[in-house]
Amino acid sequence: MGLIQKIIDNRTASFQADLMQKHFEEVQNMYIAMRGWRHDYHNHIQAMKACAEMGKTEELVAYLDRLETDLTTVDTVVKTGNVMLDAILNSKLSLAQKRGISINVKASVPQNLTIADVDLCVILGNLLDNAMEACALPEDKDALKDFTPFIRIYIGMKNTQLYLSVTNSSLKTAKRSGENFITGKGSGHGFGLSRVAKICERYGGYFKRNAEQGAFTAEILLPQ
Repeated sequence: MGLIQKIIDNRTASFQADLMQKHFEEVQNMYIAMRGWRHDYHNHIQAMKACAEMGKTEELVAYLDRLETDLTTVDTVVKTGNVMLDAILNSKLSLAQKRGISINVKASVPQNLTIADVDLCVILGNLLDNAMEACALPEDKDALKDFTPFIRIYIGMKNTQLYLSVTNSSLKTAKRSGENFITGKGSGHGFGLSRVAKICERYGGYFKRNAEQGAFTAEILLPQ
């Protein structure tokens, strides 16, 4: 019994260490992006002040119009209506975009959900981590032919249930082994998804995974 517990503790510690590293990368990436925005903001202010001091009103208006368009373009922050969901999504998507993964998100939910914040974090965090891993580009350039890494996310209410769907591109089709999938990423790779399954079961929810050529989809329904 002691050996089994030790193995479980080691796996849990390894999983938590990996999770902390991912959170560190996400926060660091967002910090770098914020520094860039601050730097650009300072430059924009200087340019507009110069136009104003020289009395170039038309140029100033034109600059403001371009700036408004640019701000609309770079405003990639996802606003779902739920604070915790926004925090998870934006941290993960910031990292995915840095890795060159095409992102498509449609998400809108009530502000208050019955699922605990920590459980929501575990579910969506693990689904997006696995999706990003599957989108990782291989070193073999020949394998990249016709491969475009992407993640599609849909989150919304279906009647009285919270519905989450995450679809990602994949170079290899995952093979099923019973209720689980063999991904070829090592024996510990499925640990996160097993936690997702247990949380769904605890809430009386539904967790479905489907693998097809070039894509993998995870769907979840949770009663609210």
